[in-house]
Amino acid sequence: MLSRLVIRSSVITRQLPTRLRPTIKPLVRYQPVRSLQQIAPLDTFPRRHIGSEDIDEMLGKTIPPAIRSPKPLAIGQGVPERQLLARLKQIASQNKLHRSYIGQGYTDTVVPNVILRNILENPAWYTQYTPYQPEISQGRLESLLNYQTMVTDLTGLPIANASLLDEGTAAAEAVLMCWQASRRKKNLFVVDENCHPQTIACLKSRAEAFNIQILVADTLHYHFEEHKKDLCGVLLQYPNTRGSVKDYEALTTSIHAAGGQVAVATDLMALTLLKSPGEWGADIAFGNSQRFGVPLGFGGPHAAFFACKDEHKRRMPGRLIGVSKDADGNNAYRLALQTREQHIRREKATSNICTAQALLANMAAMYAVYHGPQGIKQIAQRINNMTRVLAEGIRGSGYTIENEDSYFDTLAITVGNASSILQKASAEGINLRAIDNHTVGITLDEAVTQDDLTKLVHLFQKDVQLEDLAHILTQAPTFPHQLTRTSPYLQHKVFNSYHSETEMLRYIHHLESKDLSLVHSMIALGSCTMKLNATTEMIPVTWPEFANMHPFAPVEQTQGYLTMLDELANDLKEITGFEGVSLQPNSGAQGEFAGLSVIRAYHQARGEERRNVCLIPISAHGTNPASAAMCGMDI
Repeated sequence: MLSRLVIRSSVITRQLPTRLRPTIKPLVRYQPVRSLQQIAPLDTFPRRHIGSEDIDEMLGKTIPPAIRSPKPLAIGQGVPERQLLARLKQIASQNKLHRSYIGQGYTDTVVPNVILRNILENPAWYTQYTPYQPEISQGRLESLLNYQTMVTDLTGLPIANASLLDEGTAAAEAVLMCWQASRRKKNLFVVDENCHPQTIACLKSRAEAFNIQILVADTLHYHFEEHKKDLCGVLLQYPNTRGSVKDYEALTTSIHAAGGQVAVATDLMALTLLKSPGEWGADIAFGNSQRFGVPLGFGGPHAAFFACKDEHKRRMPGRLIGVSKDADGNNAYRLALQTREQHIRREKATSNICTAQALLANMAAMYAVYHGPQGIKQIAQRINNMTRVLAEGIRGSGYTIENEDSYFDTLAITVGNASSILQKASAEGINLRAIDNHTVGITLDEAVTQDDLTKLVHLFQKDVQLEDLAHILTQAPTFPHQLTRTSPYLQHKVFNSYHSETEMLRYIHHLESKDLSLVHSMIALGSCTMKLNATTEMIPVTWPEFANMHPFAPVEQTQGYLTMLDELANDLKEITGFEGVSLQPNSGAQGEFAGLSVIRAYHQARGEERRNVCLIPISAHGTNPASAAMCGMDI
């Protein structure tokens, strides 16, 4: 216990000769101290990250007393950094990691350690500011140009942006591009019934504000010529959500003849083996680049990719990196075609998208740089080969594979009772996809081992070994011959130079040295995005319990995530004073859109649809008017 010293010397000193008294040290007794401040933890966040002694001191310097709330926040006391990590470990342990083969645009991946340590865990990459100043952004701009090159090569389309937020909102951007291409006169957009269900749900909510009709249909048997007056576009999935690889070339021709644009949700890994969408006539291609070396993370953040024909480039959402010249005539990188963007065009912008997912786009680009065209093709071929072996094992058990003649990495299997198969798999630590009551889906990925594959085969046929099934690999490919890719990709020198870890390490640090980040100095540009994430807060991001969780894993396996999200939502309610919180938006601009959508729905519920004017200060961030425009409001 802490004590203070209290002098009690008078009795003793009075009994000694006077000449001795000055040399006697006073006796003391210990008296308890009420405060434990002197043994309080030292590894606290305010001490290392804020500079003020406590929250009251900081608020006193920054917020006028007249607008400060007198009520203390009921969000608990701050904890030391070690204690926070211990708490997060306890939360992480509530997540139960099964091996997930659910798919739907999300697969496990092998993150190269040289990228994990030197990009994702490196503050010189994750603290960089959005590259409005190219002079201090050349490294990340070069990496993002690599990303754009990777996307254009694999999709077969000439223009790609530097990433979007996710596949669902990228699909919504594609719908708006098709609508704008019709000069906003055609309001019918047809979505193939075998697109990912979460994408379809996102489109329905985003299209409503523009009065665009989303029609979900079997596009291969839809009569587009009967809807020439209304059709603005069509969305296809390649390969589709049930794993089938369809030949859409003739369909694309008929859609174009009806005056519509063709948008395609696709998979970059599959496109190393499949004919690119650009080669069979697609106008727009998009998807999730997550499987290029970015952890699952319970659904994000991941970088969506987006590519289109040259004629649509001025309608394209998001950042576009271009090559220019500096004052000395040397090649330099900068943001291009910025007059499309919200920070310039405001309510007339093509989108409210702002910084998107640059860090994750850089990871995906580095994955392509590290593996190169041959390495990525080998990964894709191995995934397809494992899927073929699995299909052969399932066929031998008597089950029917509905797409057995046309697949890349996903099988849709007809079973008598889907729930019984799912329960059997779960008992083995495996998650499959429930497509419907009689169909399960299995999507393989590069992280699958031979032991994993054996366990999957044994779910359907117990007494068989992989060697008994390998003969299937000598047979023809598993998708139509005319869809086999013959065109080259990733031919640029950057994708063919850095295939050893040391070479890759040097390249990453070469780009890093051309940038300004918080490892170099304070960044003077002010923005709503300038938040410092402490190292302690970043460490759990790559813990397997958080990094390897599939977004559609059963809820009983995700209790750690749900605990964390619930605690965060409750704290935000206390801080803001509101009664409800949504954690769905994964950017400030998407939060604006969500909030304005709530306001719009509120007025509609009260029968006051006429209330559609949004007042915005001239000084507001450009995403504000852009978000209001996306909600169909008058600014």
